[in-house]
Amino acid sequence: MSSADASLNLAGGGFLRRYRNEIGLLIATFAVIIVTSFFNESYVERPGENVQKILRVTALLGIFAFGAATVIIAGGIDLSAGAVIAFSGMLFAGIIVLLAPQNDRKLPVTSDLDAWIIVTAIAGTLLAALLIGSFHAWLITIVRLPPFVATLASLVGLRSLAKVVVQNITSVSHGQGKSTITLDNEALLSVGQRGGWWIPVVIWFALAVALWILLSRTVIGRHLYAMGGNEQAARLSGIQTEKLKWLAYCISTTTAAIAGILYTCYIGTADPSRDGMGYELNAIAASVVGGCSLAGGVGTVTGVMLGALFLRVVIDSVEKSFASRPDLFEGQVVGALVILAVAFNELRSTSGWRRPFFPGVLGWLNVGILSGLAGLITGVTSSEDKLRNGLIAGGCVLVLLMFKAVLERIAERK
Repeated sequence: MSSADASLNLAGGGFLRRYRNEIGLLIATFAVIIVTSFFNESYVERPGENVQKILRVTALLGIFAFGAATVIIAGGIDLSAGAVIAFSGMLFAGIIVLLAPQNDRKLPVTSDLDAWIIVTAIAGTLLAALLIGSFHAWLITIVRLPPFVATLASLVGLRSLAKVVVQNITSVSHGQGKSTITLDNEALLSVGQRGGWWIPVVIWFALAVALWILLSRTVIGRHLYAMGGNEQAARLSGIQTEKLKWLAYCISTTTAAIAGILYTCYIGTADPSRDGMGYELNAIAASVVGGCSLAGGVGTVTGVMLGALFLRVVIDSVEKSFASRPDLFEGQVVGALVILAVAFNELRSTSGWRRPFFPGVLGWLNVGILSGLAGLITGVTSSEDKLRNGLIAGGCVLVLLMFKAVLERIAERK
């Protein structure tokens, strides 16, 4: 073999090793689509419609997943994404109805808005998002609260605040307090729908390019990775970790605010009690499925994009496979993907595939737990013969896991 051939082989191997997570996600995404096509012909009969829908919902998820991933790469965690989406959507719609012209009954008319009203609403919403991110950074860097606690407070408190604010805004704009704000503007409502499905996608790709440049081509990006890998070492080397945390949490809240604006435009109604509910888990799931390590310091923009795409394709597959109440199963799917992604990344980074998974009494207990869980999920998701299918699935998993546990004990004795 010539030196040129050897170099090509090394380069090819290096490419596969470097992008193995992204390549794996692409293969898994296509595999889910192919398998789903056997049970539902929608992908074959209406490919264009399905592509538009998947890209639109993936873009909306991917936008605020970028913020969650930035915080994770920096060594933190942000649980406030869903609440920020709800608060931002409410604020965006609220500013519009407060500035909109009124009709003869003194009610706001949102069907024909001047451009400055929309620009003001967007600017005000993004400014509020920056203030929320700054508040998170202050709680974490100055007050010294753990990121989990600081953003958990916003998860609960910010949504509650949005419910109170929307009552006050509608009292001023409509003469009586309401729990929602409705917009009636064709230009805004077209965002994300069939005619303008591409708008969130363009914004998503624009943010991806900007974030890729920040993380991969700037000193600030290298410092964010360094801080996520070892914050104390980064601080001792002269990196200003407090400012980096402020930047990371502001990026997170700003991307969530952008998503909140787009969601409100798509739905046409801002409802703080419902909007963005549970979306923080989806953002974290897309990040860790995309290769981000919850320990910090690891993650790529392309990985997060493909993680969001894979997650949305799986959820879309659930919707097509379970036409009756697919929402009952989406949480199970997202939770399982998070556990599998985190476990896979942990085992891969620590070379822990050969270690025993079912040691001692706790190991045997979890053999039973996992078998029972497999049987329960199979039974409740089956359309008929629920008990039989559940027992078969649980029994098969039980046999496989017991076999694995026995092999581990034999290996320990050698």
